[in-house]
Amino acid sequence: MLPWSNFSKTPWSQLPSFIFTFLSFLPHISWASEWIGYSSDGYATMTHYSLPENFIAACGCTSTSTDYPTAAMNQMAYGSSTSYGPACGQCFNLTLLNSFLSNPPFYPNVTKSVVIKVTDLCPLSHSGWCNATTHGPNAGSHYLNFDLAWPSSSIPNDFFPSNEPLYGYTDFGVWNISYQSVSCTNWKGWNNAAALGSVVNLGYSACCPNNPAVSQLLSYI
Repeated sequence: MLPWSNFSKTPWSQLPSFIFTFLSFLPHISWASEWIGYSSDGYATMTHYSLPENFIAACGCTSTSTDYPTAAMNQMAYGSSTSYGPACGQCFNLTLLNSFLSNPPFYPNVTKSVVIKVTDLCPLSHSGWCNATTHGPNAGSHYLNFDLAWPSSSIPNDFFPSNEPLYGYTDFGVWNISYQSVSCTNWKGWNNAAALGSVVNLGYSACCPNNPAVSQLLSYI
């Protein structure tokens, strides 16, 4: 029952406690209304982060999933501020378009794509590439960011192209990409049963569907 549903019976002596309880509900009410809906295909930014092999990430996907391409999604599109969200288990084909931070932008002369499974959460922050909300995009003008688990034994070391003689470095850090929601039957780990599903002993603390449909509206607090 919500704290204000019995207000008429609340003694004045308990009013401060009532107000505190009421205010404690407000962040959850406003936060839950701010999840980002997204289409099944579009444009996003891509970063990368280190994910140890056999690590159990936010979705609670099996540790064997790390043997195949995975990524974290920015929190407000992922759909949860704690652990698993509606994005968990979804598969996307991600295609590199151009580097974002380099000057001039680098446009590769080869097309590099990878099909990933979302297994992790990239936390919301006031800066960085996972900070998009319904009030505004990230610095790349996109509402989605895929944080690719890389380096990875499942993704070639030269997946991210570069031009070191021109730029003086090989890792551009942030890319503009296109994304497409795809069936997880296209994911490299699909034929390995051990890479699918959730960690059993986590019970209701894990949710990693094998081949979920794209969810645009559901969210968990």
